[in-house]
Amino acid sequence: MELIAGVSLHFIGAFSASVCYTPQKGTRKWSWQTYWLMQAGICWLLLPVVVALVTIPQLGQVLREAPASAMRSAFVLGAFYGIGGTAFGMAIRYVGFSLTYAISVGISCVLGTLLPPLYQGDLLAILSGSGGNVIMAGMLAGAVGIALCGAAGRLKERDHARLRQEGSSGYSFSIGIALCILSGILSALYGFSLAQGQPIADVAAKYGAGHLQGNVIYIFSNTGAFLSTGLYCLYLHARHKTLHEYGAEDPAARKWLWKNYTLAVLTGVLWYTQFFFYGLGHNRMGAYKFTSWAIHMIMLVLISALVGIVMKEWTGTRRRTIYLLALALLVLITAVLTITYGNYLGGK
Repeated sequence: MELIAGVSLHFIGAFSASVCYTPQKGTRKWSWQTYWLMQAGICWLLLPVVVALVTIPQLGQVLREAPASAMRSAFVLGAFYGIGGTAFGMAIRYVGFSLTYAISVGISCVLGTLLPPLYQGDLLAILSGSGGNVIMAGMLAGAVGIALCGAAGRLKERDHARLRQEGSSGYSFSIGIALCILSGILSALYGFSLAQGQPIADVAAKYGAGHLQGNVIYIFSNTGAFLSTGLYCLYLHARHKTLHEYGAEDPAARKWLWKNYTLAVLTGVLWYTQFFFYGLGHNRMGAYKFTSWAIHMIMLVLISALVGIVMKEWTGTRRRTIYLLALALLVLITAVLTITYGNYLGGK
């Protein structure tokens, strides 16, 4: 039951991640950097501190006892993730939700899952244990499913080529793919950042944080991400002279301005929610906790594809594209079930 609860919590986190950027479509008269800095301030700066204060007993003492090396590693790796997260947000503008999630998250899924145990020298021992082969089969299925999602997304873009020629703007496959690859590689470092910050969580657990112990790591991983993201957004503000967008002198403009702020805050809350539940799920995954990243990422692609359908990104596509998407979703579901079963075997 603990394992089932862990996977269920990962599902909630993945759902939040899948929908967190959809509010961006409702903003008006804000440049990308204005919206991105606002939501980053919520999810990468404000909420990690506030939630840690609420959920980590004796937080000050925990931080005094936690290893400085773990804090430093989590922060630096989080800063690299911030670059990846920024590239991810930019890629959505060029190739849409479905393709961005498929490619970026696919790369992040494999690298983010294997890097921590590989770095620690535990990967071979883990995979040779009970359920190790099943987990590898599940990860392989997940990679195949993500690749199929990407192929379906590419077919979708070809199906929509005529519509783009008739006036749709902002699409650039070459730029979008480059950003997806960069995002996937750097985003994988977030999982690595959490793994490197585990000694901080161990101290929090000693003071009674329980399954909420992971919230203390986000203070370092997320603020690192905010630093790199914030610097880039401020650079764009200076270059394009857009800092004035945070305010409005015209009373009529204040109505949509408050709407923009609300949507940006909603994005930040949803983004943070994904890793709040990720931490809760991770601590319930038993012997093979490193698979949490794979489960989270596979579910994220699965749910984001469904979100793309709801948002009518697949409207107008040919039947073969829909069939390929359906096959991809089936493979992704199989992958999650397989990895879960591998964790069950490892627990026995």
